Amino acid sequence: MLRSKEIQEQMRHKLIAIYQSGKGYKAIYKALGLQQTTLRAIIHKWRKLGTVVNLPRSGRLTKITPRAQTWKTFCGKWNHESCCLPKKENVRPSVRDLKLKRTWVLQQDNDPKHTSKSTSEWLKKNKMKTLEWPSQCPDLNPIEMLWYDLK
Repeated sequence: MLRSKEIQEQMRHKLIAIYQSGKGYKAIYKALGLQQTTLRAIIHKWRKLGTVVNLPRSGRLTKITPRAQTWKTFCGKWNHESCCLPKKENVRPSVRDLKLKRTWVLQQDNDPKHTSKSTSEWLKKNKMKTLEWPSQCPDLNPIEMLWYDLK
């Protein structure tokens, strides 16, 4: 999958061919119309690795759709958590109101503010069972899609 604003492989090969013919960055820039920082990056990769082809990247592939990615970007600009998520002192009354008794398990996204020392101590002191969950994983968080649909 091409990254956004990525130069096509054919153009990268053409760039290297012009570079190998002895032309400088300015001549390549004029011939191809690419930014000099882009030229330098492609030439650096070619000199270091001997290829301009995209190599496999480390880490797992994203499962989030482009549509959800747009919503994730929007959520980053607007802090919906500060006005919509319950505070620690509201957990027990909510559990009582929902009549969950002792069978419930707390799920959180392991955001640093949720895993702080004070929060962890509070959860342990109040004997709250928490579900193990990957840190800040929008791919597994069903609420992310709901936020998009609500918009």
